[in-house]
Amino acid sequence: MTKTSKIRVALAEDNVFLARSIEDRLSFFDDIEFRFHSLNGVALLQQLQAGEMVDVLLMDLQMPEMDGIEATSEVKRLYPHIKVLVLTVLDTDDLIIKAIQAGVNGYLLKEIDADELHTMIKTVNEGGAVMTPSVAAKALRIMQKVSPVTGPTNNEAYKLTPRETDILEQLASGLGYKVIATNLVISPFTVRKHIENIYKKLHVHNKVEAIRKAQDSNLI
Repeated sequence: MTKTSKIRVALAEDNVFLARSIEDRLSFFDDIEFRFHSLNGVALLQQLQAGEMVDVLLMDLQMPEMDGIEATSEVKRLYPHIKVLVLTVLDTDDLIIKAIQAGVNGYLLKEIDADELHTMIKTVNEGGAVMTPSVAAKALRIMQKVSPVTGPTNNEAYKLTPRETDILEQLASGLGYKVIATNLVISPFTVRKHIENIYKKLHVHNKVEAIRKAQDSNLI
């Protein structure tokens, strides 16, 4: 594919005010051409199918109708030349894994400033892969847990899900149920059910025992 001198960028984001802010930030760079903004994955695919030409797509993860993970999978299937750069406030293990599996070229948090976002867009457009440092650290830890050299990990032995591991880490950091629920965008009741499952899988009876066993077994 022959690209124009400017990088053609589109955005999938259901928050109109945030989308406008992102577009405004990119408007200061002469080598960026902002093409369009979609409110969800369905609208995004419709605009691409209508013939909109895009080099780099900024993808939110939580959107109505079709979320960013499913939209990324469809974009990569139908338009493999388009680079997808996640732009989100969420960095849980399960979302990072799902995004990587869907084929994203980068994973950034929305706190990123304009200059850094511009640099990251150029990097993925040139074939590179980028991540916010905290996300890269989590991705590395996830990969280390599934090392083919060491065989099944303790996590696999206890069969903890990525969400359960994330909740364990937040418990170990001293966070309460309500704060964890807010961080993971789930209800406190759901957090409590996950913790009950964690206790059963680890064969423990309380939070202190769960954290100690998770640390001793290198689960967190």
